[in-house]
Amino acid sequence: MEHIRLPKVENVRLFDRISSRKAALGTLYLTATHVIFVENISETRKETWILHSQISAIEKQATTASGCPLLLRCKNFQVIQLIIPQERDCHDIYISLARLSRPVKYEELYCFSFNPKLDKAEREEGWKLIDLSEEYIRMGVPKSLWQLSDVNRDYRVCDSYPTDLYVPKSASVPVIVGSSKFRSRGRFPTLSYYSQNNNASICRSSQPLSGFSARCLEDEQMLQAIRKTNPGSDFLYVVDTRPKLNAMANRAAGKGYENEDNYSDIKFQFIGIENIHVMRNSLQKMLEVSELRSPSMGEFLWGLEASGWLRHIKTILDAGIFIAKAVSEEGTSVLVHCSDGWDRTAQVCSVASLLLDPYYRTIKGFMVLIEKDWISFGHKFNHRYGNLDGDPKEISPVMDQFLECVWQLMEQFPSSFEFNERFLVHIQHHIYSCQYGNFLCNCQKERRELRVQEKTYSLWSYLWKQQLDYMNPLYRADSQTQATLHPKTAPCNFKFWRGLYNRFEKGMHPRQSVTDFLQAVKEETQQLEEELEFMEKRLAKLETEQTNKTNKKLCDHQKDNTFQICITKHSPANTPQDYSSNLKLFPSRSPSQGEEDSALILTQDHLRSSDPDLSTNSDQESGVEDLSCRSPSGGDSIPSEDSGKDPDSDEAVFLNA
Repeated sequence: MEHIRLPKVENVRLFDRISSRKAALGTLYLTATHVIFVENISETRKETWILHSQISAIEKQATTASGCPLLLRCKNFQVIQLIIPQERDCHDIYISLARLSRPVKYEELYCFSFNPKLDKAEREEGWKLIDLSEEYIRMGVPKSLWQLSDVNRDYRVCDSYPTDLYVPKSASVPVIVGSSKFRSRGRFPTLSYYSQNNNASICRSSQPLSGFSARCLEDEQMLQAIRKTNPGSDFLYVVDTRPKLNAMANRAAGKGYENEDNYSDIKFQFIGIENIHVMRNSLQKMLEVSELRSPSMGEFLWGLEASGWLRHIKTILDAGIFIAKAVSEEGTSVLVHCSDGWDRTAQVCSVASLLLDPYYRTIKGFMVLIEKDWISFGHKFNHRYGNLDGDPKEISPVMDQFLECVWQLMEQFPSSFEFNERFLVHIQHHIYSCQYGNFLCNCQKERRELRVQEKTYSLWSYLWKQQLDYMNPLYRADSQTQATLHPKTAPCNFKFWRGLYNRFEKGMHPRQSVTDFLQAVKEETQQLEEELEFMEKRLAKLETEQTNKTNKKLCDHQKDNTFQICITKHSPANTPQDYSSNLKLFPSRSPSQGEEDSALILTQDHLRSSDPDLSTNSDQESGVEDLSCRSPSGGDSIPSEDSGKDPDSDEAVFLNA
């Protein structure tokens, strides 16, 4: 709070940059964690909340006659334009936000003050939702070929790696340590994904410190041990995700890539994914295009092409496809690295795993994938996403690109993913929000030293509780969708992700995606099915009760008929009047058919009279009355005593005759 110069400013206007809607007038509040704008309209009092940690840039623009404009650009691609009446107030707000949006220590982040009102046990349970030891068991990693090594206990070999790592069983501790010393940042080759179908694996590391001629026998033995864990293949792919020119330039600095002359039975492959600086500039150019107001088709398409953003997305997907094919079709193991093995390596390994394994295409599995290939293996969240005030050149949208690759795959395979677009968008939001502790720091060691699990809450627990909001209504868990995905990477298959980059623009329509509409239809259908089931049970109960009553009445009626027949048989003679009288006591159809029809009509009439929702005519007469007054031939009814006919009429005379 000591950094807030002005906690409240009135008569502030908020503009929507896309729509022509009149600016909203309201009050601006500054709190320790949020910027809050509250509209003055008493009916709605709409509120706009912005986390300080989401603000990436603040621009104080030239003062105009209407006030001083302040532009807030957010990491979740929201852009807020405020007009503050007084220049002095605008300056105070600017200075306050400049400090609040750039904390200098972790304890200032929102996650350390965020309290969702969960007790200690619930918080601990939330952190236990994802267990990576169970994930390697699920993969079916064989103990005869791989071992869980404690060589990195206390982070003594590599401080950016986790403590628990799977390495080839034939790799001794001296081999692992020697390989670590020969790899940048000590990040030696270790297991990322195992395919139990053919023993092929995906391993990851950093670049070797080979220079132009240096070699390391332990590192060569390490790669040979990885190859031998897959008896069905004679070689090992080594994939360098960098452009070849970049890798060769690193040789001048004593780094570089593996020399095929020194490593036996390997095949080397360059991919060509650009570095973090190129990606940062590309995103900036793409955002400038997406923020244009009413651009022409040519301006938009030309700007999108000039940014190179979709071209980079395609390159990452191509790399993942190459590795997935090597594992699934060739049955060959792959070692992946870039420079330090925590940016492009994480992108490519996770995309390949997603293509290979349908488990990672479920809500729980996708959380496990991010936890394994990004959080556990030491992706630099603090540096890449600006959690703390630091070097802006270290910021780059590395994980944003991975999430977009997943979205592009979802567009091509809408039935293969259990989660929807909203799931990806919310993950992207919380990578930058610092509301939960999952994406803090640069490695596992830093998170343990900061005691993140003791002081903050887990995002995975929250998302898991809200999983119904993230379900894809098109998802099918059948054999067709559970196979390896083979995406098409022709340029026409890539789309601009408006749902992420323009989701805050109210003037852009339609607002609801097709999957959101289908999800709403699915929920409504489910409610109707539940209501139908309830009504069917109610109807069955009523039918049972009425059938019992009807059967009882029919039995009583049959007893009366039997008694009357006995009297008729014992009488000496039957007069025409007796015949007419007895005829009215018999059913007008065969006994079996009469009983069935009587029961049916009685049941329906009873339901109409007892249930107001089903009632159409509550004054209808009993079905037995209708049946008893019909002739055996189905013609006119036999006259009864109260039928309205005169007993002395011609018909009566005819019968008496």
